[in-house]
Amino acid sequence: MSSSSDFQQDRHSFSGSPQKWTDFELPGDTLYYRFTSDMSNTEWGYKFTVTAGHLGRFQTGFEILKQMLSEERVIPHLPLTKIWEWQVGVACRQTGHQRLKAIHLLLKIVQCSSQGDCDLTLLKPLWQLFTHMENNSCLDTAKPGILLPLHRALAELFFVTENRVTELGSLQEYLLALNTEDHLHRCTAQ
Repeated sequence: MSSSSDFQQDRHSFSGSPQKWTDFELPGDTLYYRFTSDMSNTEWGYKFTVTAGHLGRFQTGFEILKQMLSEERVIPHLPLTKIWEWQVGVACRQTGHQRLKAIHLLLKIVQCSSQGDCDLTLLKPLWQLFTHMENNSCLDTAKPGILLPLHRALAELFFVTENRVTELGSLQEYLLALNTEDHLHRCTAQ
């Protein structure tokens, strides 16, 4: 079972007796599964139960972290480097409103962090999502000038982050880290 159709993300494999199976959580709203029989047994197969998220778990964590990041006296005591890494991972894995909330927290962390707290190059997957959305929004002539909430949130995150790295004097390194060589060649050709 996995959260991706290629079974590469959040993969959980089980075999054998029911005692070997354990509960687990997958991010997002989609579950992919594959059953393969080794034909060594004549049992009917397997059974599993899927339950939509544990009520409040994500929301509770979001609210607590949002409140902590709003308290200036608390921020110096937070492990911002570790929180940043976790939050980037959450923003990459989640979908819908949970992804928007994770990006909101990333924005707060960028705004309150000091130099070296955040490895901004971890934003590369979100940058790729943003550039993909940018390229596709140019093609959408039905609603020119209207951005989806995720597109707006990512635009704000990267705008604030770019301003932050400019203040720190590391804009060139940041931009090189986020872009692929192909993208840089296309930009140079343009």
